[in-house]
Amino acid sequence: MHQLTYDDIKAATDRITGHVRPVAVAPVDPGTIRAAHGAALDDRPAEPCEAWFALEFMQHTGSFKARGAQNFIQAHREAKTLPDAGVTIASGGNAGLACAWAAQQQGVRATVFLPTVAPAVKVAKLRDFGADVRVVGAEYAEALEACEEFAASSGALAAHAYDHPLIAAGAGTLLEEIHARIPGLDTVVVAVGGGGLFAGVATAARHHGIRTVAVEPENCRALNAAIEAGRPVDVPVDSVAVDALGARRATALALDAARQDDVRSVLVPDGEIVRARQELWDQRRVAVEHAAATALAALTAPDLPAGPTAPNLGYRPGSGERVAVVLCGANTDPSDLVHPAEN
Repeated sequence: MHQLTYDDIKAATDRITGHVRPVAVAPVDPGTIRAAHGAALDDRPAEPCEAWFALEFMQHTGSFKARGAQNFIQAHREAKTLPDAGVTIASGGNAGLACAWAAQQQGVRATVFLPTVAPAVKVAKLRDFGADVRVVGAEYAEALEACEEFAASSGALAAHAYDHPLIAAGAGTLLEEIHARIPGLDTVVVAVGGGGLFAGVATAARHHGIRTVAVEPENCRALNAAIEAGRPVDVPVDSVAVDALGARRATALALDAARQDDVRSVLVPDGEIVRARQELWDQRRVAVEHAAATALAALTAPDLPAGPTAPNLGYRPGSGERVAVVLCGANTDPSDLVHPAEN
């Protein structure tokens, strides 16, 4: 297995700078996130934590996935391993959109396989990006099988939604930008699905001495379960955020990154994810995916059960801690986001 390194992140940064939108950051309103009770470790009086949103949902194609896709294609172009048949991927979600977009930017053919359940709006968007869209089978697994057969027969380069070092390294460039924009950052909080974003962010964060908090829904806990088992394992997936965080197994890259001392793995209930997403709309008029709200939910959930028999639910920053919360994507249906007065 290729172990992700900071050199991989730096190489990805050099490749994609100027090809993706630099992340914007915005301060979180004081009092939104409660610090842990008690004084600071050096006995100074307790201070509120300082939190920032990293607005990555404003990225091309509406999510961080554009970074990994751009790095993947450019790295293969540099290595002269990009075939005439272009790239192919099975995905009806953000990864497929990002792959098609990056391919269009680089003048590369993209063939995207989708199951029949893929929303028509995503099919249309993929075609807007110039992709050859092929709808095959009722489930993702059938689309993936067709994609693999196509790659074998055509010679197209098979991309993956998250389980590839180039994809993870591209995602890690996000932390490089956040670190440059928020001096003295202590902690970055990020949602985890299969672990591509987490692996890249945690690798870069470790280099800068920054803690990473990996947040998953209670019932989509692929990384959390892998840490417990000491190896990637299959888990059931059942969450309001399943469309983006519903990986049945975390990657080996993610587990390797999670084994560092400066990583915390926490879980949040679905109800808190829904509440955090609604709060972002009510307070900021920001419509994000449930996956993006998952990161915020870890910081804003009320006190939840704790103890030796309870899961590690949520994260409480220390006094004066400087925290960045990654809002990773906004490819969502906003129709269920209504002002309380409209309910």
